[in-house]
Amino acid sequence: MGLGRFIAVRALLMIPTVLILLTFVFFVMRIIPGDPILAMVGMKAPPQRIEELRHMAGLDKPPYIQYIEYLWNVLHGDLGRSMIWGRRPVINEIMDRFPATLELTISAFTVSVLIGLLTGSMAALRKGSKTDTAMRLYGLIAWTLFIPWFGMMLQIVFGVWLHWLPIAGRIDPDLAPPRITGLYVLDSILTGRWDSLVSAIRYLILPSITLGVVLSGAYTRLVRNNLVEVFGQDYMTTYRAMGLPPKSLLRKALRNAFIPLITMMGLQFAILLAGAVLTETTFSWPGMGTFLLERIIYVDYTTVQGTIVFFALFVALINFIVDIIYAIIDPRVRY
Repeated sequence: MGLGRFIAVRALLMIPTVLILLTFVFFVMRIIPGDPILAMVGMKAPPQRIEELRHMAGLDKPPYIQYIEYLWNVLHGDLGRSMIWGRRPVINEIMDRFPATLELTISAFTVSVLIGLLTGSMAALRKGSKTDTAMRLYGLIAWTLFIPWFGMMLQIVFGVWLHWLPIAGRIDPDLAPPRITGLYVLDSILTGRWDSLVSAIRYLILPSITLGVVLSGAYTRLVRNNLVEVFGQDYMTTYRAMGLPPKSLLRKALRNAFIPLITMMGLQFAILLAGAVLTETTFSWPGMGTFLLERIIYVDYTTVQGTIVFFALFVALINFIVDIIYAIIDPRVRY
């Protein structure tokens, strides 16, 4: 099928994916123990007040009615209102926290790709050597690291012992730049606040390295294996016979080895969003991870549902873009 039809099919497949996840989360939130109203007002609140709040939140209706109403609101772009702390619109709560998670995800994604390309290329160029063994061992160890433990080790070394970098937070309280995008690094550049830029980068280093190193292990193995396969092709043998230096051979090999990496990048970006929950908790990063954990504790149905639906839409969109890029680079996926 043509590229247009391929894109249309991939776009339509996003709908059932998000719908299934939305349905699953909706009913799981109502099965798990806990009552959001009691979590908000406490056990000693008058029964009349509790029933009034349940009616306001729509929790006195049968679950299937609640589901239909929620699904109808989501289809109209309404993720509902939080059940606690002023009942703010869920989308506003998300937009307050999402830029922090996005900034951390982009930074950690960059770290993981750069480290993976470097270590994977070194291993492939020296296949069978001690360097190859060391890089493969690094990939295995990095992939199995427990994020909170690794993050705490970095905090102890670079924050507590050496006092080089901050161990918690996102920026010095008095240096937050004017909000434009919510990304402190970008906002600092746009407003010319160079002191804020330095502070934002310092706070970003440790959590980015923590998450980036853990996920770089998958890139190391994938880059190494793909490059080894490409180096074994006949056309690479021809290039060697022509006397091309190792750097030129590597550049030519990466062009073909990079195609499978695109799919991995899309999947890794989604994993980064999930891994951010652990990283943000470890470094007290005020993003979606700590926000979601907080609202799960308070059994805030609408906020948890809205946050997961938002994540699902974002991840589905990333995968959709990756599919399009993959189809453009490698037309064989359309046939």
